Amino acid sequence: MVYIGSVVDIASYALIPAVATILGSALIFLHTRIGEKLVDVGMGFAAGLMIYVSFVDLLIPSLGFGTVLSLAGFIAGLVLIKSLDLLIPHINIIRSTVQSSSRSLSKTILIALAIAIHNIPEGIAVGSSTMYSLDSGFRVALSIAIQDIPEGLAVALPIYMTTGSRVKSFAIGVLSAAIEYISSFVAIVGFVDINLTLPLLLSLSASAMIYVVVHEIAPEIFGHEHDEYSTGGLFLGLLIALLFDML
Repeated sequence: MVYIGSVVDIASYALIPAVATILGSALIFLHTRIGEKLVDVGMGFAAGLMIYVSFVDLLIPSLGFGTVLSLAGFIAGLVLIKSLDLLIPHINIIRSTVQSSSRSLSKTILIALAIAIHNIPEGIAVGSSTMYSLDSGFRVALSIAIQDIPEGLAVALPIYMTTGSRVKSFAIGVLSAAIEYISSFVAIVGFVDINLTLPLLLSLSASAMIYVVVHEIAPEIFGHEHDEYSTGGLFLGLLIALLFDML
């Protein structure tokens, strides 16, 4: 039984990751330094949640509409996110920015734009999963929100290191959140033909999120002496997602 979520539902759930991105960007106003171990645990936790919801709340529901549509959407999502990487390289921000304090303004804008554009598939994931089920929509929105907190800071930080303005840095983070929020409404095309467009959007979002975890989050948190913290965070994320399902 498919729940055809309303525009109001999408607008409400999409606020969760958007607010998280803004909160992450607001961390630029703090002068405290977050430890690398804590970042690894948090990013690992987000990765675990994102892997779970990619399969349980996006890909598996998509398969319920038919293998062909699900496969087509999965391939389309991979092509989309890979194309974004080729057009606007998504540099590993969190560590590379901290390690290098000198960046040109054009390079900095490119970095911020890359993260903002990569938020588009995440917005589509929230919208399409909310159309399918309110429970799925909530889990997807929450998992993306957890990942968006450090990513919001990752958008603001390079801008601050170049301009020296915390206000401008925060404003760019808010713009990134707005792009992600607006992209969630792409899912309303599902109203045209729910049996055709919804499975495509669900599997497209699933492949894009899996790509983000494997290609972007995993390299950030593994291979630098804190693997046990990253692994623990990942399995904690999977466990929490499973408990959400049970409840």
